[in-house]
Amino acid sequence: MSVANLCHRLQSQVSARTAAGFAEVLRRLGAPLQVAVAGRIKSGKSTLVNALIGRRVAPTDIGECTRLVTRFQYGTVDRVEIVFTDGRKQVLPFASDGMIPAELGVDIDKVSHIEAYLTNAVLQGMTVIDTPGLGSLDAASVSRTEQLLGAAKHRKEEDEEGSDELDDTSRNAVAGAEAVLYVVTQGVRADDQQALAAFTAATASREAGPVNAIAVLNKADTIAPESVDGAGGDIWKAATILAEKQASTLKPRVADVLPVIGLIAESAESGGFTSADAEALRQLAGLDDDVLQTMLISADIFTSWECDVPAGTRLRLLEKLDLFGVSHAVEAIRKEPELTAGALRRSLLDASGLEAVRQRLSIVFAARADGIKAAAALASVTALAHASHDPAERQRVHDAIEVLLAKPEAHQLRLLEALTLVASGAVDMPEDLSEEVLRVGSNADIGAQLGKPGAPRPELAAHALERAGWWRSFASFGATPAQSRVAHVVHRAYFLIWQQVREPQS
Repeated sequence: MSVANLCHRLQSQVSARTAAGFAEVLRRLGAPLQVAVAGRIKSGKSTLVNALIGRRVAPTDIGECTRLVTRFQYGTVDRVEIVFTDGRKQVLPFASDGMIPAELGVDIDKVSHIEAYLTNAVLQGMTVIDTPGLGSLDAASVSRTEQLLGAAKHRKEEDEEGSDELDDTSRNAVAGAEAVLYVVTQGVRADDQQALAAFTAATASREAGPVNAIAVLNKADTIAPESVDGAGGDIWKAATILAEKQASTLKPRVADVLPVIGLIAESAESGGFTSADAEALRQLAGLDDDVLQTMLISADIFTSWECDVPAGTRLRLLEKLDLFGVSHAVEAIRKEPELTAGALRRSLLDASGLEAVRQRLSIVFAARADGIKAAAALASVTALAHASHDPAERQRVHDAIEVLLAKPEAHQLRLLEALTLVASGAVDMPEDLSEEVLRVGSNADIGAQLGKPGAPRPELAAHALERAGWWRSFASFGATPAQSRVAHVVHRAYFLIWQQVREPQS
């Protein structure tokens, strides 16, 4: 990778401190993509983290642990470590239910974050960072999030001369996650835009945007369908419509907003849904329809109604599935009475919307992880050079970056940079052109990049060539200098797409 080569080449030409920073950048380039799960307190972030990991390990009730940043990464042995601000580590035993304990038994003011290593295949390709909710119980929780994600605005500038260790500025420059999964609920607040901006450094000091940020509308089952025009009384349709509206509000900071029911996803994916639960649902499916419909009006009625299914069992079902999940499962059983517990679990997983979120994660994050990491690494290298006290060293690194970006293989970095400039408003573009830049730069699928999903290759090739010519003309005539730089990058993006999809020459 060109950024890695740059770091290797420069390590012997810079100070020991900057070289240590480059070593950390190289380590990160070889590590899985790091995705920060962010959002407001009580938005269901930890529940969604458990669903994504496929294991109920992140505490979901308010406690000390939920006030700390927790990094879930792959390990050959399951273990949890408390990392203190002075660098000390302490092994933390799992609670009896297999989760990280909500209470840690230590002074959390002295804790930096928690590292959880799990033998989980999902984490081989993606490290998941669970963050304290914005609007959390105390400022220290937000500060810890900012420090680990590199978002602190006021970093310690002074450090001991001659130290080979990273100073706070450098450490924060390379510590951030490379992508953001932002969790909202139906009550999107005006300052959610600001909250997303607070995670700027989750992309190593670059603005979070459609290249590396998506949002999910969690707790979709709590939406009242009658409150959403066009939903026709259907909860999932209401959630989809609301998610689309939220996407228009949160763009261009996120690529998309997808509805999800984190509780059902967690129960279905993490082993929380058992054959005993399936049997209890089968008993409920045998009740008279009028009785069941009455019970499903509210949680209180569902748990207090007199029926053959014990109240404790019904309470457990509510804790795992809520009323929507119970209703969906009962309907599935009534349609197919021989449905097995495994098939019912899969039906619930489908109803949760988690698979669509995973697919979008794959498209936005996983498929372009190398490009995202390279862009984040380049931003880190720039920040490390900026933090250097040696003007000659800063210039040396700057010149090396310019040489790298001039190479054809660095075009993806140029495209990500152009997309970030347009998405953040740093380069002002007409709305239709901004949308085109965002589309080309924030999709991995060629059909989606060209706005022609499913079109045949000849049509894609012709359109790519036509748009390449248009953007080249725009760059030369009528564009401002800033717009022209972006236009040249978009022109090349279309040209490379044309080369990729054109019919072979005879």
